[in-house]
Amino acid sequence: MINDRDRLMVELYRHRWEGVAEEMGQALTRAALSPNIKERRDHSCALFDAAGGMIAQAAHIPVHLGAAPRCVQAVIAHGPPADGETWIVNDPYAGGTHLPDITLVTPVSLGDGVRMYVATRAHHADVGGISPGSLPLSTDIHQEGWRCPPQPLTDDLVHALCRASRTPDERLGDLAAQRAANALGVRRVQSLAASFGAERCLRQIEALVAYTRERVRAWASRLPQHTEEHRAFLDDARGTGGPVALRLRLTTAPGHLCFDFSESDAQVAGPMNAPRAIVDAAVVYALLCMVGGDLPANAGVWSVVETITRPGTLVDPLPPAAVAAGNVETSQRLVDLCFDALAKLFPGDVPASSYGTMNNLLIGSLPGATRAFVSYETLGGGHGGGPRGPGASGMQAHMTNTLNTPIEALEHAFPLRVWAYGLRRGSGGQGQHPGGEGLVREIEVLEPAEVTLLGERRRFPPPGREGGEDGAPGVQYRVAPSGERTQLPGKATFTLQAGERVRVETPGGGGWRPAR
Repeated sequence: MINDRDRLMVELYRHRWEGVAEEMGQALTRAALSPNIKERRDHSCALFDAAGGMIAQAAHIPVHLGAAPRCVQAVIAHGPPADGETWIVNDPYAGGTHLPDITLVTPVSLGDGVRMYVATRAHHADVGGISPGSLPLSTDIHQEGWRCPPQPLTDDLVHALCRASRTPDERLGDLAAQRAANALGVRRVQSLAASFGAERCLRQIEALVAYTRERVRAWASRLPQHTEEHRAFLDDARGTGGPVALRLRLTTAPGHLCFDFSESDAQVAGPMNAPRAIVDAAVVYALLCMVGGDLPANAGVWSVVETITRPGTLVDPLPPAAVAAGNVETSQRLVDLCFDALAKLFPGDVPASSYGTMNNLLIGSLPGATRAFVSYETLGGGHGGGPRGPGASGMQAHMTNTLNTPIEALEHAFPLRVWAYGLRRGSGGQGQHPGGEGLVREIEVLEPAEVTLLGERRRFPPPGREGGEDGAPGVQYRVAPSGERTQLPGKATFTLQAGERVRVETPGGGGWRPAR
């Protein structure tokens, strides 16, 4: 067991490493050009050891960060990068998640070679593909945009990305911001090594990971020998057809958990397939929530966890399967599924389901427009009620941790006007601790535009827990200038004329236990 003095040193160095990642994120936010990164902060930063194991992360986006180790390890396997190089990757079949998430990885030399890596992952608002925003209702990955396996970042690659994107100036600005954030991370790590000694810093990294491993193992040592089987459904593959099933067999024993998703449905001809790295992200997020107690997020978390998938399924697709929405939508259902299984092990401790979708709203200019633009947002909803109280309203949950786009910033950057933005009253499920309320967001286009909606929990509402009521499912509409509404499916691409509006009403959270 770690003693108090060693614990103090672990905490000191933990916050030093996390501070580097946070400062990288602040630099990226300030320097970025697109509202999606500058305003919504749709980015993540982290530090890794020489083998690609996570050391520390900023409090950014769980689906980015939980998947990032596979990405850095893919870069190392293809390289490894030399001192002074920065590598780029967004290929979901080589460590990425979906094509808009572009990751830059930079090695850190500590005197006698590369000993660490810093990485930034940012969601670029458009990387090409068949619809603005690069989250189309695709049937294979070739329709989703520019795709790059791990390789050194060069001017030629930057130019290729800009040629593919509808908004090349944004891509230049956002990539430059990522490069600057990585360079800052390298300087800060090297400064710490110069101040305290490289070997001492590396020993403290080992101690931090060992401390996390010890904490997780202590928690897991109390687990019973147990098996739970659960399933959850996605509404459909791409706006039509029947539901798609995710299946989990959770097996626990003292000191060990096995999350087996291998019986999930086969990969689909739609964008809902989730690369294996997203499964990792969902599992590690659920585990961090259950252990709690300000557990550091690093490679030590994986010491008690095994995940199993089967190639060719929804959670381990084979190329050229489409994957655009696996990162944003299927990831949320994977978290729901993990919590459903864990709730049987920890009765009374796990909240009801939150709104369970990122409610992706993409609005972009049509070909031939005077000025090209792409607006991308994810919209929050209601959190599930839980043992500590009612669910929060109108907030992002679980695998997303972004902000909203302020109305002033949205209307300044794009030819859009916001007609409504507020809570969706009455959408939270009733219970002893009710679910939080969803959101209403209604936006008018001031010039013709193409709109894509990618949402879930339209057919299957967020379920309550332990007898609490379900939250209200989401719904969206096309709104004419007269105010007449036409309901739209959860996943749709369509054109709006100037003066028409799109309205999204997001799901509420489930209630916890029956109302008294």
